[in-house]
Amino acid sequence: MRHIRIFDTTLRDGEQSPGVALSLQQKLEIAHALARLNVDIIEAGFPVNGASEFECVSRIAQEVQGPVICALARTHKLDIERAAAALEPAEKRRIHVFTSASRVHLEYMLKKTPEQIIELTDEMVRYARTFTDDVEFSAQDVMRADFDFVLRLYDTAIAAGATTINIPDTTGYGTPLEYGALIKRIHDEVVRGRDVHISAHCHDDLGMATANSLAAVENGATQIECTINGIGERAGNTALEEVVMALYVRRDHYQAETQINTREIYRISRMIERYTGMVVQPNKAIVGDNAFAHESGIHQDGVIKNKETYEIMNAELVGREAAVLVLGKHSGRAAVKKALHDLGYKLDESQMQTVFQRFREIVDRKGPISTEELRALVESETAPTAHLFAIEQLQFFSGYGMLPTATVRLKTPKGEVTTTAIGDGPVDAVYKALAEAIEIQPELELYRVEAVTGTTEALGEVTVKLKLGEVLATGHGISPDIIEASARAYLDAANKLVAGQAAKHPPSLDEVQAKGIVR
Repeated sequence: MRHIRIFDTTLRDGEQSPGVALSLQQKLEIAHALARLNVDIIEAGFPVNGASEFECVSRIAQEVQGPVICALARTHKLDIERAAAALEPAEKRRIHVFTSASRVHLEYMLKKTPEQIIELTDEMVRYARTFTDDVEFSAQDVMRADFDFVLRLYDTAIAAGATTINIPDTTGYGTPLEYGALIKRIHDEVVRGRDVHISAHCHDDLGMATANSLAAVENGATQIECTINGIGERAGNTALEEVVMALYVRRDHYQAETQINTREIYRISRMIERYTGMVVQPNKAIVGDNAFAHESGIHQDGVIKNKETYEIMNAELVGREAAVLVLGKHSGRAAVKKALHDLGYKLDESQMQTVFQRFREIVDRKGPISTEELRALVESETAPTAHLFAIEQLQFFSGYGMLPTATVRLKTPKGEVTTTAIGDGPVDAVYKALAEAIEIQPELELYRVEAVTGTTEALGEVTVKLKLGEVLATGHGISPDIIEASARAYLDAANKLVAGQAAKHPPSLDEVQAKGIVR
């Protein structure tokens, strides 16, 4: 079978999703998770785009072993030089050089003629080859470009030394039939048997990114560019989990395979959901909550007799344990530690102590917790956040005919602070009291409440997005009590805002105060 390389661009194209701002530590954790997933290539970032982006690519190149580490560069010498410098520590490195192909891009974005683009491509691909033997070349918006120009452009890139040519459907315009035909023409008329990989990079504006990528495989592509959960600009990119499992389940049809460790898929999907704040829809293929759920009586009867009646793959294959793990107030530290180990988590002593303490607090209040609740708990408590503010006490009064009132006592860098506020409801009152206690006034961009499982005793999981000036941060909180979970989520985001973890160039607390965004 042909080997299809998986090129993951979650940290580059995926992070361009509106409202997403990952910290350096989060990016490193994601990169290590991608290595465990066994992707072929990690596109770590765009080094010329600032010092923090350069540092991120460099740290990943230094610390992450296994996959090829790739950095993006325009057809500019400075871009290529910065990419090469950031990739220097990597054992295996790739420079990804890109330009544009469509008339509208050339005329309005690049303001260059086709001949100028051809000349620049030749020069810059050759320049990139002076730093590494692994060079990828892309031309944006190929689906809307003149094919004769596309042929010349990619032929020039190959002659200059490109070892992978990427065919981006940048606007998600193509259909599987059209995109597959384009890949075949490039395979037959441009590559012509030369030792060059063809890569598919599809966007999901019309909901066809996965189908288009698979059509590319059918027509000669040997690499797919994708993101975890399909995140990315606008409607997102091809979803890694979808193309990987399609190639696995239908290998009889595609006669192709990947090297992905499928049992890591669900774990990294949850990590991306938590760190980005972008919720996975319940009916999302492979990783959605309902992907392996059966409610219909006919379906349930069939699955009980034989899973293959209604399942083409099982949950364990993508890392979703079928067995229910229940831990309660009588469970000791050793039992919790083993359960976490079985789920694939490796915590240091400090993290274990934090998780176990919160575990005991929760099960004493609500009773046993499930596997999914344990996952949510450990991922919430081990997420890297500077704890400048911490809840000491929280009290609120609300009800029909009553004025919602909240009192909070916080530990802050200035010492212990107690504040009281009234609001339109208990959450509003708590948030007003918290804002007064921490002395900043962020805007609430998003507030979302979910039950980790589908029972009335389930843990409540709250996600908030706070904005302070141009800085955006996502916070999470988990508790049997929704109001407490709301307060924890707010403080989690506030800690990130003040500590500067949510932006590439965050303001300090003194700078925030100087700008007058404080009370």
